[in-house]
Amino acid sequence: MRRAWLLLVLVAALSVSVAEAQRGRGFGRFGGEAGVPPRFPTEADQDGGFHFCRLMYRTVRAQPRGMGWGTDYPFADINFSQRLSEMTRATVSRADAGPSHLVVRPTDEWLSLCPFVMASDPGTAGFTDEDAAALRAYLLKGGFLWADDYWGPYAWDDFARELAKVLPPGQYPIRDLAADHPLFRALFQVPEIPQVPAWQFWRQTGGDTSELGRLSQQAHAAAISDAQGRIMVLLTHNTDIADSWEREGEDAEYFRLFSPKGYALGMNVAVYAMSH
Repeated sequence: MRRAWLLLVLVAALSVSVAEAQRGRGFGRFGGEAGVPPRFPTEADQDGGFHFCRLMYRTVRAQPRGMGWGTDYPFADINFSQRLSEMTRATVSRADAGPSHLVVRPTDEWLSLCPFVMASDPGTAGFTDEDAAALRAYLLKGGFLWADDYWGPYAWDDFARELAKVLPPGQYPIRDLAADHPLFRALFQVPEIPQVPAWQFWRQTGGDTSELGRLSQQAHAAAISDAQGRIMVLLTHNTDIADSWEREGEDAEYFRLFSPKGYALGMNVAVYAMSH
């Protein structure tokens, strides 16, 4: 019933997302993938509602197919927030006639507004000592970082080294997330991590899902947890979950194959992050 309801809601929203996506075209590149400048928090955002937060990090290296912190911004953030308001009872903040979405830096005082913060293409990220200390404080106080859309062993290793600055691996190791973890049934049953390719890659290759071929054949999830077992950092590797939100209105077949699965996982992450 839940899966059927999720699909029906998303189908009904398909035409809305096409219009949203079209509004992002035609602008110069300001950092976001659609050329939309970052929306930083203001005093007005302290309203107690849900804000989708995106991490603006320093890019210090290149990765194959990497685009930096603004990958999938802002329409993944907007679409996800809208669907969260439809599929849960969460109060989603509104701004500029749509769901509020924020861009925060690691050292931003506004980071505490964020129930979770997403880092896209994190294999390109570099954390200073100050960044690492601020992120560590946020995570140990109850924050949640979701790293998504990085592919292959090199991006994995590069981001693992950056995370080691934030959470020492001897105390906070990265471990694969078991299929029976509560996160995978927080709202919807998610039997496996879907491999979601970028919409452009999927279309150009006639339906391939592994963006780096044999180097990224298997999507998987891993996590860093605190001493009580609460996930602080979620890693979805060899998959672009956020593109299933951003591109839900681009192609009906892409939507059918990837958006329900991507939203199911995303809703679970939001519910878990806000309740743990």
